[in-house]
Amino acid sequence: VFAVNGFLKVATALDIGLSTKCVVIPKEMGMCQKIGYSEMRLPNLMGHTSMAEVIQKSTTWQHLAHTDCHPHVRTFLCSLFAPICLDTFIHPCRSMCVAVRDSCAPVLLCHGHSWPASLDCDRFPGDEDTCLAPLTKDYKHLHKVVPKPTCQTCPAVEEFFTHKRVLEVFCDSNFAVKVKLSKKRTAFEDQEYNIECQVEFITQGSLLPYETQSMIQQWLLINEKCIEKMTPTHRPMVYLLVGNIEEGIILVKQVYRWQRKDSQLALATQKWRYHKCL
Repeated sequence: VFAVNGFLKVATALDIGLSTKCVVIPKEMGMCQKIGYSEMRLPNLMGHTSMAEVIQKSTTWQHLAHTDCHPHVRTFLCSLFAPICLDTFIHPCRSMCVAVRDSCAPVLLCHGHSWPASLDCDRFPGDEDTCLAPLTKDYKHLHKVVPKPTCQTCPAVEEFFTHKRVLEVFCDSNFAVKVKLSKKRTAFEDQEYNIECQVEFITQGSLLPYETQSMIQQWLLINEKCIEKMTPTHRPMVYLLVGNIEEGIILVKQVYRWQRKDSQLALATQKWRYHKCL
């Protein structure tokens, strides 16, 4: 996922000293599990000296990592919070920091936080030094660029509607995704959710259902205030999210509550296959 260039140099941005040790990455650091290595150095590149401190400080970043706001977000964060256990510290390159910051700062802002001074990209080495570099610029050409979710005002949840009205909305939309949401019970104060998605339709020809599911999951994680509104209790809730893809951005414009006792949404999705828009 990343490139390590030339000879390794000892990190100079933080005077950690030589009294470091290798420890197993704890399971509480979910964002740094299955990243290609299982042991990290303590103290880390954020200056955290105990595992309790590492776990506490990293939990605030777990949510950002889950949003997949940039392909390298986990690599970047884990190189700082859980640096690989080699003879020396390897920093992320400045270019990796800038790329992650530019993609992920808007997501942080959506949650009411600005990009922190502790992750100021100027503190990281240039790409000519030994550091973790982002993938080459050919990356975009090798991988399909899928639309991105964005921070937006949460649409009001609609609970009363007819299948005919829903079909009219479908006609003006690019996608409809059925979503089942439930709160996870976690040991920490931070809130996590189970999100299951089923694509009812997608009219953007080149997009596959699993890509659309992933996009909606990202949209929900970025717009966490919407999930909070949609999951008032620990009981699972089902919704239909309908919206458009415009200029590479996903916008959810309607949210319908899908209740078993109300068959209007099921009827609308069944009739949609044969429906002719005016």
